[in-house]
Amino acid sequence: MNYSELNVPQELHKAVARMGFTEMTQVQQEAIPPMMQGRDIIAKAPTGTGKTCAFGIPLILQIERENPCPQAIVLAPTRELAQQIAQDLKDLAYFYPEIKIVTVYGGANIQKQIEKLKKAAQIVVATPGRLQDHINRRTIDVSHVKSIVLDEADEMLNMGFYKDVRKILEQIKSRKQLAMFSATISREVMDIGWLYQRDAQEITVQPVEASAPKIEQYLVLTTGRNKLADMAEIIVQKGYQRIMVFCNQKYTTAMLANQMARLNFVVDCLHGDLSQNERNKIMAQFKAGNIAVLVATDVAARGIDVSQVDAVFNYDVPDSNEYYTHRIGRTGRAKHAGEAYVLYTKEERSRVRDMLRYTQNTAQPITFDEQRRIIPGTF
Repeated sequence: MNYSELNVPQELHKAVARMGFTEMTQVQQEAIPPMMQGRDIIAKAPTGTGKTCAFGIPLILQIERENPCPQAIVLAPTRELAQQIAQDLKDLAYFYPEIKIVTVYGGANIQKQIEKLKKAAQIVVATPGRLQDHINRRTIDVSHVKSIVLDEADEMLNMGFYKDVRKILEQIKSRKQLAMFSATISREVMDIGWLYQRDAQEITVQPVEASAPKIEQYLVLTTGRNKLADMAEIIVQKGYQRIMVFCNQKYTTAMLANQMARLNFVVDCLHGDLSQNERNKIMAQFKAGNIAVLVATDVAARGIDVSQVDAVFNYDVPDSNEYYTHRIGRTGRAKHAGEAYVLYTKEERSRVRDMLRYTQNTAQPITFDEQRRIIPGTF
């Protein structure tokens, strides 16, 4: 289905065209109509399937433009994702200049956020902790909020925001609609649905061949001593220009970035201890192509939306199955093909096998011959 067939005002048609979209994704086709009707929904959809437009278009249509108070809230697990969502919503509302979209998140100057909220903010995109802070300070009026969206709900609730999200939902008595978008339906997501949704429409988007990210996955048996050398060899032989490398600990990201820099890679790292200004600069450099390798933790990488990441490396085997799905989803976006690698040791073989079985992914084992050329391996 094309956007031209969607029954929405001309302003939204022009905004979508300006963003370069013509054909709707499955999650957009299935989520937009019930959300426009005011229904609760719970949508399970892979990363990179256009979820922001799926809830953004209905939210914008629901806004009473003459009312400057917050009428819709979008909750996201990290500030990077909140910033990305806010930008997408601003693009969708481009021809509705009277609709104001404000982002609030931790690690930034709260006074500046308060000033923006005072002026006008019909849609607020927030991380749960900072939104609750504003509610406690009474610097945000939530009495007019009709719609709430939880984006990447599984990740947000798994990060320890379960109690915060529940408290926020309990405090917003005016809520008429709750929509949840998630890559997986965890127990916490189901609990929120049972507690706060009514007759929710369930949407499941399977990564069918036509719309699935084109990601070739590989397994590399290595050792702690050889892991960096093996990864570097693959990057050089494949000629990758833009790569993301995932580690489980923030300490490892800085250490690995320093080691790769000594190997003449143009590299930087992203982790939770960086200031927001530092994170923004690094992301701008990565998006511009001035940084070839971005080393990151799972939490720090949330919300990164770069369309042409050539490959993703799991330098550490992810701590959870869901993290693996989110990691490899950083490549193969916007119809670009991508490749993903898991570097694992013999001791981690069973963990990798369980992870692939759980995520229903298949991966090709590879190794090196005596000349260090990449050849098929065994698992």
